Amino acid sequence: MKVHEKIRQLRLEKGYSQEVMAEDLHISATAYGDMERGKTELTLSRLEQVLQILGTTADVFFNASSSEKLSLENEKLRIENEKLRQENQYLKEKFDDRVLSELYRIGAATRRERIGFK
Repeated sequence: MKVHEKIRQLRLEKGYSQEVMAEDLHISATAYGDMERGKTELTLSRLEQVLQILGTTADVFFNASSSEKLSLENEKLRIENEKLRQENQYLKEKFDDRVLSELYRIGAATRRERIGFK
């Protein structure tokens, strides 16, 4: 998510209007709207002002939210689980082939009929 999109989301979560934000920043509502839509570049000092009004810090703002972190962790675990499932399937097939070969070797399994020479 882009910075201006996160600002908008946080503003909406806090229940602030664009007009209130613009007034607190001492800019026009149009200028604030353009900033929130990403039409104007956001300076670091302006970002600090916005975050102060929204009651958050830069490190909290730029870190992923708890739900985003959980979602990413869940996706990583799902991928790891799929890899382990495939590895397990491969090893099971390899084991089955080895057991069958060993059974043939010791004569415990039915031998194949010889074809041809006696």
